[in-house]
Amino acid sequence: MSAALPSARGRLPRQIPYIIGNEGCERFSFYGMRNILTPFLITSLLLHLPEAERPGAAKDVFHTFVIGVYFFPLLGGWLADRFFGKYHTVLWMSLVYCLGHLCLALFERHPTGFYAGLGLIALGAGGIKPLVASFVGDQFDQGNKHLAKVVFDAFYWIINFGSFFASLLMPMFLHHFGAAVAFGIPGALMFVATFVLWLGRRRYVMVPPSPPDPDAFSRVVRTALLAQLPGQGRAGLWLAGAGALAAAVALAMTPWLGFVIALCLAIVALIGGIGGGAWLQMERARGRHPDVAVDGARNVLRVLVIFALTTPFFSLFDQKASTWVLQGHAMSTPHWFHPAQMQALNPLLVMLLIPFNNLVLFPLLRRRRCEPTALRKMTAGIAFAGVAWIVVGGYQLLLDDGHGLSIVWQVLPYLLLTFGEVLVAATGPEFAYSQAPASMKGVMMSFWYLATTIGNLWVLIANAAVRNDTVTGHIEATGLSADAFQMFFFAAFALLAALAFGAYARRYREVDNYRAA
Repeated sequence: MSAALPSARGRLPRQIPYIIGNEGCERFSFYGMRNILTPFLITSLLLHLPEAERPGAAKDVFHTFVIGVYFFPLLGGWLADRFFGKYHTVLWMSLVYCLGHLCLALFERHPTGFYAGLGLIALGAGGIKPLVASFVGDQFDQGNKHLAKVVFDAFYWIINFGSFFASLLMPMFLHHFGAAVAFGIPGALMFVATFVLWLGRRRYVMVPPSPPDPDAFSRVVRTALLAQLPGQGRAGLWLAGAGALAAAVALAMTPWLGFVIALCLAIVALIGGIGGGAWLQMERARGRHPDVAVDGARNVLRVLVIFALTTPFFSLFDQKASTWVLQGHAMSTPHWFHPAQMQALNPLLVMLLIPFNNLVLFPLLRRRRCEPTALRKMTAGIAFAGVAWIVVGGYQLLLDDGHGLSIVWQVLPYLLLTFGEVLVAATGPEFAYSQAPASMKGVMMSFWYLATTIGNLWVLIANAAVRNDTVTGHIEATGLSADAFQMFFFAAFALLAALAFGAYARRYREVDNYRAA
């Protein structure tokens, strides 16, 4: 571990502003391009499609891109934990990120070059995503860990500061100056973000990559699955095998499902089968591995259940940049206002709600002897997202019946969804970091972001389902449009997930894995 300027005990580390500044610029860059992606696709790259098919195709491209962004954290976390460390992995992935933005600006009229740029951004943004938050955590120890929760909130606040201005300005730049400028500005900000990170290089606490560990999580899981005990069956190994078989079946269905859906389903099957199988046989690893390693591996698997139950929230949350923008096009707006600009409301509300929660709501709950623990906050956040989608579903019913609605009505669901966001997405990274064993922090954060990949997988599957004649026939029998049906479906999905999350959280025991001072 190295640090050119160690933090005084109990004080905020002086290197934190560099990381916060880097994140603010990077988030402006990311949200600046992401929030104009759907309208750009509909009005430019997808003009070759029939008009009725463009919204669905744009949603598929958008959510496939988001899946990539939240899948590549697995790669970034692995590279950082095993080879290069967090700082160097972030620095090099940031350069890939800059190259992707350059492709978007240069190839806005050429689909192959543009989609290659999206792929590079997914690789770069995804590769650094689990590392910046855990890199923040590395700057703290037991002496000042109480400040980490404040910094993680500030970290999320600055993300939304960048997102607010990006969401407000980039649709205007796209409309008035064209795609090259609108995609070029986020690229310039990404270069600034990389430079700011580099400036602080002599101040950071740099936790070195973990050396090969005979008691690593993967080795404990393998021992648990393969160990034989006299007179006992191997139900866990059979379950892992069933997961592998299901993954193979999913990949074999690529011609019908598409590569992205098939690959994501295969990942879900593998994680579920191997994780569930290891859980059933985890005690078999004792004696071959230290108790602390076995207990740590079991805790990782418990945390993965928490992550899995958040995936419905991310199904709902990321559709504000696709489904909600498309609904906004059907609403009345001022001539100077683009429906995509409504997304600026989300980060603005985050910047207001985080201090409101910390200064007003949470102290009030504590005075009433209701401690707002991380898991309680996340349970409520998933439920608020479900309620937001009930509201937008109601709006869709009115629009389908020919009633005119102003886009101002979207303020209410944005408020509900954003309140859910600050309870889930602002809480999750700090919770994930605190629960991760020292050798698994990067990979644990990767699994946290993988929840967003799976959430967007559910969106792709739902979009594919409504193109099936049998499914659309059943939807028509309900008297609802496909859009309204999907909205109420996702609302129910989230509310059921909130119930399951709350039930599981009541039995979960949190641990403290911050490093010693």
